[in-house]
Amino acid sequence: EPMSVKSLAIVFGVGALLFLLVGLYAPASFLTHFTVFVLACFVGYMVVWNVTPSLHTPLMSVTNAISSIIAIGALVQIAPPLADGAGDRPGGLIGVLAFVAITLTAVNMFGGFAVTRRMLAMFRK
Repeated sequence: EPMSVKSLAIVFGVGALLFLLVGLYAPASFLTHFTVFVLACFVGYMVVWNVTPSLHTPLMSVTNAISSIIAIGALVQIAPPLADGAGDRPGGLIGVLAFVAITLTAVNMFGGFAVTRRMLAMFRK
């Protein structure tokens, strides 16, 4: 059942208020990343929403490959510096979080490809 017009207006109003507060009080560097994040969420939602249900699982399993971007970012954080004095790498908690990100991303990527392989095997029969 679709949302009523009043409920939809309230949701959009609260969302607009939150975006206004973020725009007023967040630093400029955060706003750039936040804008890209919101646009990526919107595009991803629109791409998946318009797919027929029979193709949803293969699409989602292949899009897990996009997780490689997360793996690259985590590898950059966990890697040693390139040369002496080239800059310190963050340690401690950031290193642990980067390791966890690499582990979870690897599970996500390989699981997605395993699901894709099984789905393609079903279509071959």
